[in-house]
Amino acid sequence: MIDTLGLLSSATFIKSPFYNKRPTSTDISLLVIHCISLPEGHFATEHIQNLFTGCLDCCADPSFADLQGLEVSAHCVIRRDGAIEQYVPFEQRAWHAGVSSFRGAEGCNDFSIGIELEGTDCTAYTEAQYLALADTTKHIQVRYPLITKDRIVGHSDIAPGRKTDPGNGFNWDHYLKLLID
Repeated sequence: MIDTLGLLSSATFIKSPFYNKRPTSTDISLLVIHCISLPEGHFATEHIQNLFTGCLDCCADPSFADLQGLEVSAHCVIRRDGAIEQYVPFEQRAWHAGVSSFRGAEGCNDFSIGIELEGTDCTAYTEAQYLALADTTKHIQVRYPLITKDRIVGHSDIAPGRKTDPGNGFNWDHYLKLLID
C-alpha cells in the first residue's frame, strides 16, 4: 500500500535531502525504471544509500570522483534480494531523471516516479527484483492511475543518447507479464 504521503508500506524509508515539491498542477503520470550499482557491478554495498543521502565518500573508489557534489535521488531502490528502500515519498519530486523528455513533455522529474534496480545495464536482474518491482508497480498504479502500461519506461527512453539504463539485462516482457498476474 501507499499512504497519503506517498510512502510504500513494504519499503524501508531512508530520507534523502535531494528532493523538492512537484509543480502544483502536475499529475504523477510516468514510471521510470533505472539501474545503479556503486562501484559499477558491485552489489550490496552502502554506497547507493550514501549517494542518495549525501554521505558518499568520493575517495572510497576512484570511480566515485565524478559523483563529488552530485545531488541525486530516486523514489525507491530495489536491491538484488528484492528488499525495497524508499528515499523520497512518491508525492514529492525526486531528482532521478535529469535532462529528460517524454512525448514532448520536458523535465520528467516533475511528473514521474523513479525506481532504481540494483544492477548494471548488462547484468541480468534477479527474480526477487522483478517480483518486488511488479508488486510496487501495481501499488503505484492503484494510487496513481495515470501510470498505465504505456507510461512505464526506461531511463534510456526519456534521455536517449545520454542514458542506457535499465539496459539489455532488463527483461521487459517478463516484468510486464508479472503486472497482469
